[in-house]
Amino acid sequence: MGRQDGDAGVPGSLARVLAQVRDERAAQDERFGMQVLPDGTGGHDAVAAADEAREETDAAAREGALTWRHILAEEVMEAFAEHDPQRLRGELIQVAAVAVKWVQALDRRDVLQNLDGGRSDC
Repeated sequence: MGRQDGDAGVPGSLARVLAQVRDERAAQDERFGMQVLPDGTGGHDAVAAADEAREETDAAAREGALTWRHILAEEVMEAFAEHDPQRLRGELIQVAAVAVKWVQALDRRDVLQNLDGGRSDC
């Protein structure tokens, strides 16, 4: 396993998570159909909130208290702040990637707990 497989130390993890995302997207389409909505992003307040989220993430990292919530919140707020559609797309890909990575971290935690007989402190 290497950087290219994206399995976060759990064989098959990326494929499993992406299949679950695909299934959820299909369920959303089934429930809501195709949705054509405005982005609702950009603006001074959103940029300020993104800056605040970035500062909170940086502070948590410096203090050794960084969490997945910090990282995902920063990425979401950066997406909310973006008004350019191409840059927004890039930010949303980052949001999706961090969310997938967080799910993989949960899966890896489960594997480690099972290996430790449920004694892992992760």
